[in-house]
Amino acid sequence: MKLIVKPLKQKDAGRGLAAIDRAAANKLDLEGGDFIRIEGPDGGTAIARVWPGYPEDQNTGVIRIDGRLRQEAGVGIDDRIDVEKADVKPAQKVTIALPQNLRIGGNVGTYIRDKLSGQPVTKGQNVQLPLGFGFMSASNQSVPIKIASTQPSGTVVVNDNTEFQVSQKPAEQIADTSSGTSDGPSVTYEDIGGLDKELEQVREMIELPMRHPELFKRLGIEPPKGVLLHGPPGTGKTLIAKAVANEIDASFHTISGPEIMSKYYGESEEQLREIFDEATENSPAIVFIDEIDSIAPKRGEAGGDVERRVVAQLLSLMDGLDERGEVVVIGATNRVDAIDTALRRGGRFDREIEIGVPDRDGRKEILQVHTRNMPLTDEVDLDSYADNTHGFVGADLESLAKESAMHALRRIRPELDLEAEEIDAEVLESLRVTEDDFKEALKSTEPSALREVFVEVPDVTWEDVGGLGDTKERLRETIQWPLEYPEVFEKMDMAAAKGVLMYGPPGTGKTLLAKAVANEAESNFISIKGPELLNKFVGESEKGVREVFKKARENAPTVVFFDEIDSIAAERGSDSTSSGVTERVVSQLLTELDGLESLEDVVVIATTNRPDLIDAALLRPGRLDRHVHVPVPDEDARRAILDVHTEHKPLADDVDLDKIASRTDGYVGADIEALCREASMNASREFITSVEKDEIEESIGNVRVTMDHFVDALDEVGPSVTDEVRRRYDEIEERFHQSEVQHEDEAGRTFY
Repeated sequence: MKLIVKPLKQKDAGRGLAAIDRAAANKLDLEGGDFIRIEGPDGGTAIARVWPGYPEDQNTGVIRIDGRLRQEAGVGIDDRIDVEKADVKPAQKVTIALPQNLRIGGNVGTYIRDKLSGQPVTKGQNVQLPLGFGFMSASNQSVPIKIASTQPSGTVVVNDNTEFQVSQKPAEQIADTSSGTSDGPSVTYEDIGGLDKELEQVREMIELPMRHPELFKRLGIEPPKGVLLHGPPGTGKTLIAKAVANEIDASFHTISGPEIMSKYYGESEEQLREIFDEATENSPAIVFIDEIDSIAPKRGEAGGDVERRVVAQLLSLMDGLDERGEVVVIGATNRVDAIDTALRRGGRFDREIEIGVPDRDGRKEILQVHTRNMPLTDEVDLDSYADNTHGFVGADLESLAKESAMHALRRIRPELDLEAEEIDAEVLESLRVTEDDFKEALKSTEPSALREVFVEVPDVTWEDVGGLGDTKERLRETIQWPLEYPEVFEKMDMAAAKGVLMYGPPGTGKTLLAKAVANEAESNFISIKGPELLNKFVGESEKGVREVFKKARENAPTVVFFDEIDSIAAERGSDSTSSGVTERVVSQLLTELDGLESLEDVVVIATTNRPDLIDAALLRPGRLDRHVHVPVPDEDARRAILDVHTEHKPLADDVDLDKIASRTDGYVGADIEALCREASMNASREFITSVEKDEIEESIGNVRVTMDHFVDALDEVGPSVTDEVRRRYDEIEERFHQSEVQHEDEAGRTFY
């Protein structure tokens, strides 16, 4: 029966499995655990174990196998192959050869038997096993083990009774007799997670023209000549190019920008010509130009003459008078706007594919790829890490997996004898990566795309904010709900609020609330202190605002927090300086918040104590449309704030927090915190002066903060908000409320 080859899911790769459409498996009388022989069109064969097909493949006649099996059988994706049931005998004895640089003592056979249990093996075959784990110099986590001999001969299946021996000869000295090549493909499509759509586009542009040029001839069109991959660093651009080159039977020529640059006139262009000539001779071929912006910048802005000549040479090679045959150029860059515009047209780079920051499902796939060969314990839940790694690109997730493995290694390091030549197999087998290892690794790994503006999500929860119940509820509705219940907003055809302005007297807890929101919303957090955006050079301040919002969009969901926004968003026309920089910053902010480019899953929180200074255009609906007054706390709120600040203090029985709350009218959150600190200081002062230094440790448990200490502190710390200030903020709230009602009224009149 002929079946269509497709790639295997990332989590199942490397185990010798073939996932067959269930309807086709029934026709072939195959069950899970049976063995099949896969025959390619050129005579290559591979043995695989049957695995139940995925639900989406039902009745499609699909067989999914990984890159190693595809290479052994000599088939590519979308090929039609013959499949038949195979009779594979159980292995009585298998001799394996380890790489020369791997030194493991003890009984390594039982460990390898557990790893290979149920897998078919053949003499001369290379099998990748997760043995590396920090003991190997190679960065890959798996080690190539060579099957030196099997008993009986031919393809056999490993079971619990198979005896394993380690050959005296290293793997490098044993010849290959298997149908595959000596080394498996270094990167296959199963090693790429979260980029299914992008990979499909690249394959369509490159594989199709090389394998079926007759399709393009029939349509009377030229096949595509080039693909430009662009996106943030670490998203997998180079990896895609490597995988495509491995998967299709084409020669691969790579150009690393700085390598071809030469100080001698004409030499750089000559090196470019030589690479393209070599590719043409060995066609079909792929020419991969990594970091193409370094050799093909915009000619008008290029500093030297060499760069301009290299760009001109590249243009003529890609679409000049000479035919270049079956040569496809793949370019990769993270600065797509820096490339010369003449390269970005049809006939040169026909298609530009953005390789973006992965979403939640993409992150899970990437984590499955990087933990495929890891000995994880059962409690490690990759789904929770996929949920909590917003803004992480593939390289960051690889770093997270590697760091967790290193943490596991640090744990067992005391048991290792690093002076010995060999590592004991039992120690190796006891290595496990636990949930705690991943948690520790997550603390020290941050998203690279946010590294310049990244602020660690604050460890402040709603419980740490005393009182302010109404304010918290409004913030929760505005920020948390759209991220947690997007289906409700979609059903109601309701757009989430773009931004929130929190205003109130100094010390009432505006910044603390913003920290709590960022923590509770489980999103990325970018904090901007207003004045740090201002720059003496024309255009730099606005560029800073643009960069902040660009980063926020790329790493959504994101909370962008502007502290003291009145310093950069003052009323236009009030700027007395000749540069007018704040006016331009306000204009930039207005267009970012509600311009042609929409903000998806990005919320802006701004705080100020001077809302009357902020430009009116920023405060209209659609920009900072929710105005939240953080008021001076009333008595109940002051009592709640006192609870927060005295929770871990050793209070005496005579301390009456209700009484203190009633005596602190006009105190804001910061005043109450200062009051509690002063009372603690009074108690500490009294204790330290009354006890000898060597007795402090013994009697520290007897220290208490008494009511008298609080009374003394009340004399020291006074309220920072006067009645006049409070009245002014109440008037501002009334004014905001009236303008909101007016907006609603105008909207209603317009509607009717």
